[in-house]
Amino acid sequence: MAVVLHAEERALRPRSIRKQLRTAGKVPGVVYGNKIENTAISIDGPALSKALRENGVNAVYYVELNGEKIPTLLHRTQTDTFTNEWVHAEFLAVDMSEEQEVEAEIVLVGLPVGVKEGGVLTQTLYTATVSATPDKLPESIEVNVEGLAIGSSISVADIPKHEDYTIITDPEEQVASVVEMAVEEEPSDEEAVAEPEVITEKEQED
Repeated sequence: MAVVLHAEERALRPRSIRKQLRTAGKVPGVVYGNKIENTAISIDGPALSKALRENGVNAVYYVELNGEKIPTLLHRTQTDTFTNEWVHAEFLAVDMSEEQEVEAEIVLVGLPVGVKEGGVLTQTLYTATVSATPDKLPESIEVNVEGLAIGSSISVADIPKHEDYTIITDPEEQVASVVEMAVEEEPSDEEAVAEPEVITEKEQED
């Protein structure tokens, strides 16, 4: 299913135009790449937010501009730190037949046998760089960790290959491991520090 975002060209000056657009619920943005001249645009903010919720950041977004639907990837976004409102969005025009590189979230699936035995599951890699044609880019990569015992780990090289995309992150990067739960040892009698004697004011007078 094609995700279409209707866009309009916008002026670059004066700078107050950006504020006016955001007040009107529009997102100032730009589209460029793949023989598309760098063009300043504006897009409906609620429509962009809805599209992202439903399709994710790695989906192909067709920016409809001046009667043309341009296939793009959402290359970079900026939101207000305090209000979380849109500030700016960059769309990279792409050739649907050429592979692109993006970051995909790593999602651990399953309960490791080591956790059932009292161990602790630790995730050390949360995203991986993947390469694929724009229509095949994954939003996330599921990694099954059910077989991890205490003291074992899984790396990028252990993730099964997928026909739609290639993981290009270093194969030796560790993704997750199961370790023994740390147990805090009780101090021995020799290590225990004796509590200091408290001398009261009455005892000092005696």
